[in-house]
Amino acid sequence: MAHTPGVIVVQPVLEVYAPDDFALWPVAGTEPYGFMPLSGVLTPAEVGTAVMRIARCNDVGPESEGQPARPADPIGAFLHGLLTMDDLFVPGGLRVTDTATGVTLLPGCCNGLEERGAWLEVLDGDGWASFGHDPSPSAERLGGRVRLAVDVDRDDSPVIELSTGELRRLLAGAERDLADFLGLAATWAARQLPGHALQVTAALARALVLPVPDVPAAPPGPSGRGADG
Repeated sequence: MAHTPGVIVVQPVLEVYAPDDFALWPVAGTEPYGFMPLSGVLTPAEVGTAVMRIARCNDVGPESEGQPARPADPIGAFLHGLLTMDDLFVPGGLRVTDTATGVTLLPGCCNGLEERGAWLEVLDGDGWASFGHDPSPSAERLGGRVRLAVDVDRDDSPVIELSTGELRRLLAGAERDLADFLGLAATWAARQLPGHALQVTAALARALVLPVPDVPAAPPGPSGRGADG
């Protein structure tokens, strides 16, 4: 979690829903709708929830011409879209909270973590970016400061203001949180999905626009086989 002391907190968050009757691997209970911060301190069940949500968002219908056939095994079938689609979507974005005022900027509908490079456009590009709709959060550079509007469609939208240098440091911290999550997910996949660990880790890295971390070997089971052997 990236933050400045007692004031601004920036977290990469994944939009999640209740897991319903999902049973392919352990998942954590969640609210019917909410945002899960991604970092290196999640529990294994929380990592399972995140992987489940990302895979479900990228599930595909009938295979198009040239696309690999969906595997018959349940886990392979569920992961099929995540492992084979070219363009992956990770619903969510960056959550910004001003702890002094209680104002929170949340990513809007249809925004994805893979689009977070738009924040750097605010600092180094044309100075403006939006992050989804309903609500419609935005960021605008005004000289040496950045003004964040919780919902630019509202005349009375709450706002958060911070310096460009402060925002740059916070964004770097959010990138570290995501990299830590990906490393944790690689370890989780090696234990929970040893037959798919390399592919799942590579797909998550591609989805999050991050380098692929090393995938640890699955720990041996009682008979010296992998965890699922």
